[in-house]
Amino acid sequence: MARRAPLGTALLLLLAGCGGSADDGAVAAGSGSAELGGTVTVFAAASLTDVFTDLGERLEADHPGLDVQVSFAGSSALATQISQGAPADVFASANEAQMAVVSDAGLAAGEPQVFAANVLQIAVPAGNPAGVTGLADLAREELAIAVCAPQVPCGAAAEDVLAAAGVTAAPDTLEEDVRAALTKVELGEVDAALVYTTDVTAAGDAVEGIDVPEAEQRPNDYPIAALADAPNPEAAAAFVELVRSDEGRQALADAGFRVP
Repeated sequence: MARRAPLGTALLLLLAGCGGSADDGAVAAGSGSAELGGTVTVFAAASLTDVFTDLGERLEADHPGLDVQVSFAGSSALATQISQGAPADVFASANEAQMAVVSDAGLAAGEPQVFAANVLQIAVPAGNPAGVTGLADLAREELAIAVCAPQVPCGAAAEDVLAAAGVTAAPDTLEEDVRAALTKVELGEVDAALVYTTDVTAAGDAVEGIDVPEAEQRPNDYPIAALADAPNPEAAAAFVELVRSDEGRQALADAGFRVP
């Protein structure tokens, strides 16, 4: 008798459990209250390094049994790795073209969602020793210039912005991702580089940023998606939810991203 509720009580409990609205269920499902565990692997554009590292640590704090592993690189390289079968749970790209490589192959779980935007800026070493003032200076042969390789989103954006300005740049190095281009500036190995505004913000006092008016008309939209073959689909959904939540949007805004 101690293990069996009276029939009336059982019926009342059953009815109470069925009486919640669909909205109540949706809130509960999206509240993040379910305990997550194991490892969730996120492939993310290099420009997301700081903010996604932070968000991963927040998700781990909420779920002590979860290990968030984030692999940062150029979006084109990550899209290729996913297409070749690399095990990952989430993909966040720095433009929609590289996300399309994944989603068009049926490798995304559902429709990718744009969660942030970014624009290019010229980064120069602190003090701007070369006296760079705008895009036209990127054509000066005597300067050392870094831009991203054209297959990388920051490189594709650079090509568009330079073409809009009618400038033929003379880059000395084509980098595999935007953080590599930024590092060249931080180390004083180049006089200027085209990077994202968020990278200039992340570098702090090591670099200075010069606005590029033409870039305002050509922002990069950042989409995110859980992957269809995610080894940890529950954790993948939770990470995507965090990125798109109010908390995630604030973290992105604090890092200098434009949030749609």
